[in-house]
Amino acid sequence: MTFGRDRLRELLDAVLDENNATLERMAQHAYASQWHFSRTFAVGTGESPVALRRRVMLERAAWQLRHGSSVTDAAFAAGYDSVEGFARAFARAYGYPPSEAARVLGTGRRDPGAPAPVDPGAPAPVDHWAPAPVDHWAPAPVDPGAPAPVDHWAPAPVDHWLPAPNGVHFHPPTNLWVEEDGGRSTAPDYPAAEVLAQMVQHDLADTRYLLERATELDDDERDRIRFPGLVVLEWDGPEESVSRVLGNLVRAKEMWLASMAGADHPEDSDNGIDSLTDRFEDVAPRWVETIRDIHRRGAWGDVLIDALCDPPESFVLGGVVAHVLTFAAHRRQLARHMMRAVGLDVDHGDPLDWNRSSS
Repeated sequence: MTFGRDRLRELLDAVLDENNATLERMAQHAYASQWHFSRTFAVGTGESPVALRRRVMLERAAWQLRHGSSVTDAAFAAGYDSVEGFARAFARAYGYPPSEAARVLGTGRRDPGAPAPVDPGAPAPVDHWAPAPVDHWAPAPVDPGAPAPVDHWAPAPVDHWLPAPNGVHFHPPTNLWVEEDGGRSTAPDYPAAEVLAQMVQHDLADTRYLLERATELDDDERDRIRFPGLVVLEWDGPEESVSRVLGNLVRAKEMWLASMAGADHPEDSDNGIDSLTDRFEDVAPRWVETIRDIHRRGAWGDVLIDALCDPPESFVLGGVVAHVLTFAAHRRQLARHMMRAVGLDVDHGDPLDWNRSSS
């Protein structure tokens, strides 16, 4: 399904706006007649607006039930007038009653953005993904006694997703996920995989290097304002010190992983060097696994619609990765300039030098 940015916003409003529970309200919201709204929507999505809303609300209810919501709360949150009506609709859609959702959905399947399970009998990964210079790029250890993993991405990509003709699904906590049009290419069909792997590995290795060098500065030097008024991205605030630049370098990956996994955004916590290093070592392997999973599924064109943005924004996964890598490179060079201003003799962060030293 292909939507422009404004169309995605309209879709988000039609599906998630609590006041748009009926076709009449949806059409009023779009300033159109019910007939024209239904026809235009169905042509664009392959699904009627009421059917799409009902399905996405059931997906949201399934996710809520999995995470501890009562059947009653999930029923009324989904817009049903009675628990019985909700239970019948849920059972028709999922094949089991909502009272069983927590048990059935808690059997190991996962949300998009979560690390992919590893099959112990699977062939070794393609050379450009492993082995790798950065330790946490290698596949995670596998328990040989663990049960064989389920193929989580066919036919239903996520446990709470229902079959959809348009790839539009509920994504927690209040977002939508839009799968890319058409069949996906497999990983070997992306000739740039080697370049991507090198860029991701270098970004993490270089960030670790800068965190290590930052330990040579005392707290006052790390927190001292070096470039007054410097702002890299408006929503991240001023980045006038080594601490702030390194903090946002790590935090960017934390924030985007939270969005892709449907988790709460992390608080802007302590940027003390020990705490920051611990956060980096936590987020780095998760970031790598997420990129490897996107690559494995050929999901670079998938779209995440973030309802927490005002107004709601849509983000293509390939664009998210490019965004993070672009501003990570910028911040790493800013950190170098600041460290040199203090008197530290830091390298240039050139991927060519890193590649030679890693080979």
